[in-house]
Amino acid sequence: MLEHLQWIDLIVIGVGLTIAYIIFGITGFGTALIASPLLAFFIPVDKIVPLLALLDCSAAITNVMRDRKNAVMSEIKRLVPLMIIGSLLGAAILLYTNPDNLLIYLAVFVIAYALYSLSGFKPNTQFTPKASVPFGFIGGIFSALFGSGGFIYAIYLSGRIPDKNDIRVTQSTLIGLSTFTRIVIFLIAGVYTDWSFLSMTLALFPAMIIGVFIGRRITLALSRENFLRIINLVILVSGISLLIRAVI
Repeated sequence: MLEHLQWIDLIVIGVGLTIAYIIFGITGFGTALIASPLLAFFIPVDKIVPLLALLDCSAAITNVMRDRKNAVMSEIKRLVPLMIIGSLLGAAILLYTNPDNLLIYLAVFVIAYALYSLSGFKPNTQFTPKASVPFGFIGGIFSALFGSGGFIYAIYLSGRIPDKNDIRVTQSTLIGLSTFTRIVIFLIAGVYTDWSFLSMTLALFPAMIIGVFIGRRITLALSRENFLRIINLVILVSGISLLIRAVI
């Protein structure tokens, strides 16, 4: 793939990925919102998810290794089993039914939640631990169906964890576990035996590292209120993109 790209193509991709990973560095999710549409202009669509899986997993490891003590393991232990069960159900739905009918309902819910949170109508309330059941389960389902579950976990974590850095690192840990599962699947399928694909991924690693570094620095300077505002804006964009995908 790399040999078919011009230097200007690589510069455009690199800038786009840097922006995408600044968002990831701040929120712990959201890369695909920016990166996928851009990458679709330059590389085959079926290569985008495997490529982002490698980069996202590496970005998540970068976030977690620096601030691993901030990961709230109690929340991870609640969510991961539910995420796995939801992913299995999502895979079954994908194989045996038409999942597009579910997409519009998820999009409407996500948009409504984000608008509510951004409105300032009333202070955000804390979720109870029991809320991990629907959020973990549904997040797993939609990760398997559409590769878009990060914002579901973000809604839950932002309503459970008071510290913004703890939210970011815990979210990154969940995304890292999710993307690692995808990497194993792609590895078994032989996707990563293509050297041109791997060389393309390696060429884009600096953009990921720079983006995550900048995003982390921005997070440290943000108040919790501004951090949650950014989270909800990314969630809103996620919902709008899902809605567009559902109706087109």
